[in-house]
Amino acid sequence: MNYSQLVVAISDYAENTFQTVDVNLFITQAEQRIYNTVQFPSLRKNVTGNITANNKYLACPTDFLAPYSLAIFPYGGGDYTYLLNKDVNFMREAYPNPTSTGTPKYYGLFGPAVSGSTISNELTFILGPTPDTTYSAELHYYYYPESITTASSGQTWLGDNFDSVLLYGSLVEAYTYMKGEADMMQLYDTKYREALAIAKRLGDGLEKQDSYRNGTYRVPVR
Repeated sequence: MNYSQLVVAISDYAENTFQTVDVNLFITQAEQRIYNTVQFPSLRKNVTGNITANNKYLACPTDFLAPYSLAIFPYGGGDYTYLLNKDVNFMREAYPNPTSTGTPKYYGLFGPAVSGSTISNELTFILGPTPDTTYSAELHYYYYPESITTASSGQTWLGDNFDSVLLYGSLVEAYTYMKGEADMMQLYDTKYREALAIAKRLGDGLEKQDSYRNGTYRVPVR
């Protein structure tokens, strides 16, 4: 289902014609709820970069939401070493002197980047210990994919593969906006939860296992 088809379906189901700004809000709110409920692989990205010697901070990507993994390896190539995620209190306790350097073992979310008196909306990582030399890094992280409302093609992975959960999620938002009848609100909320359960079976189940490790799925026979 592409964007145009989704807008038409929302209007047909709700028996109402919405302004573009309103229907786009319904859709983006539904996307946000879905993306924070199901961990689809399409929510992950990876980037590579460099960690600078004697600098214990590492900038997060601008679309960063949450870490999946962070690994470092020697600058120019070599074996990967995955860092453990810890909080800032642990970092300060374990490495109280920022001038003490070594190969980083841990990382944590430090907070917004600060440049002079300007506080950025973007987060930064803190590394422990402070890097003793330049390393390469590979970060896997969660982010919000582009909304179907702004995609140039009018299509997204969610719309192509799970249009039911996107449609019913948008209808829940639309009926909340309309202050619709309680029975219809309950119906669409139920349909949304049913579609969401199917999506979770894929994103949190099937895509995180295979028959070699987990065996072939079987329905118990009585």
